[in-house]
Amino acid sequence: MPARHANQVFAAVDIGASSGRVMLGRVSPSTGASLETVHRFPNGMVELDGGLHWDFDALFAEVLHGLAAAASVASGNGERIRSIGIDTWAVDYGLVDSAGELVSVPFSYRDERSRSAVSRVHDVIPPEKLYATTGLQFLQFNTIYQLAVETNLNGVQALLIPDLIAFLLTGERRTEATNASTTGLFDAAKGAWALEFLDALKLPRDIFPPLIQPGETVGTLLASIAERTGLPADTPVVAVGSHDTASAVAAVPAAQEDFAYISSGTWSLVGVELDRPVLSEASRTANFTNERGVDGTIRYLRNVGGLWLLSECQREWALEGYRPSLPGLLESAAALPPGGPLIDPDDPAFTAPGNMPNRVRAAAKSAGAFLPERAANVVRCIMDSLAAGYARTLADAERLTGGSTGVVHIVGGGSQNKLLCQLTADATGKPVVAGPVEATALGNVLVQARAAGVLTGGLTELRELVAVGTELVRYESALLRDPV
Repeated sequence: MPARHANQVFAAVDIGASSGRVMLGRVSPSTGASLETVHRFPNGMVELDGGLHWDFDALFAEVLHGLAAAASVASGNGERIRSIGIDTWAVDYGLVDSAGELVSVPFSYRDERSRSAVSRVHDVIPPEKLYATTGLQFLQFNTIYQLAVETNLNGVQALLIPDLIAFLLTGERRTEATNASTTGLFDAAKGAWALEFLDALKLPRDIFPPLIQPGETVGTLLASIAERTGLPADTPVVAVGSHDTASAVAAVPAAQEDFAYISSGTWSLVGVELDRPVLSEASRTANFTNERGVDGTIRYLRNVGGLWLLSECQREWALEGYRPSLPGLLESAAALPPGGPLIDPDDPAFTAPGNMPNRVRAAAKSAGAFLPERAANVVRCIMDSLAAGYARTLADAERLTGGSTGVVHIVGGGSQNKLLCQLTADATGKPVVAGPVEATALGNVLVQARAAGVLTGGLTELRELVAVGTELVRYESALLRDPV
């Protein structure tokens, strides 16, 4: 276990689309990083004025509660928190006026409002031109389309969710680069805002605050925040890979360069790490994205439907009074024979909440297959379909980059799903290494520790530390187990 000294302790605020946590990370250059969860809390959408929004006031209150808990735990151990890092999901934002007030409740990307803006944006900037500059996968909820439906942007700035939280903690406005790269208004090759697109859409050039890179300091805590949390006012908030996938990929415990990764959670982010973006028309047609990673890397990936499908099925079954354990569901699904029906987990029909089991069965029927109503069959269909989607995406990534991968790393919540990991190994024909579960928080903490001088080196060195401190599970492909 790492020695617990004050100059080795960091707080990670790690928030996903369905839950969040505040964690203490204790870092040692010799033995890696350990994490302690000090506060977990739910996160979710609320319907306001006919739209889906984030309950941001409640979310920020939970962040403050978590930081206070972190301060209390650290103090009780004789430790001092060196800094705070924040990561969340991408694309969504809050509008803040010149007085620093949040002028409206942030919308959720699952709201349908941006759909109407897609054709209007493309009339001004053709999709081919958008991709050749931003390299961003088309998703109807990308920030560019959300901003296009805003009716009054005079005197306000858009702060992406982690930047908004950092602003409320420090009073400093910045836009962290890994999250900026998901907006559709960021030049993938130059690493700067695509000002010509802002101009073309008549968006203010200062709609976003200045860029900041992972490892740079946003600011220190406001006096009011220090008082509420019990943290010293000189505690810095450090930019990390604020897009949670950027932090997760930074903590992939890869021992070789030719690896692929799957950050598996609500969404599945499936891809490879590159030195430069791939902006070809073939890449656009395949709907791959080029997002920034830590240390200027490119996360070349495609969003694939994720465990949202499973969690929404569980939610629906619970409403009906059926509450089986997840391990039991997966065990029953694993006992079913292979070769069952497949659906497209990326279908936009699965984006919004609401009766997911019926939608999965309807999708199977549309594909010409029959899916029994039994929960185990629905779960097996989702797992098989995700694994097949992963395999297709990785094959496309290799084709489009001209590279090859020797191993697939699954990190995040999906790394605990033995059925999904084994099916992925079988579908890809490659070994799968599962873990760590808390890759995002680990990446967050390690970037902070390096910024503080506790660690040195690049991503290779950070990943070696993750491998040292993580119990990894390896799954062999059936093709490798039973060679012909």
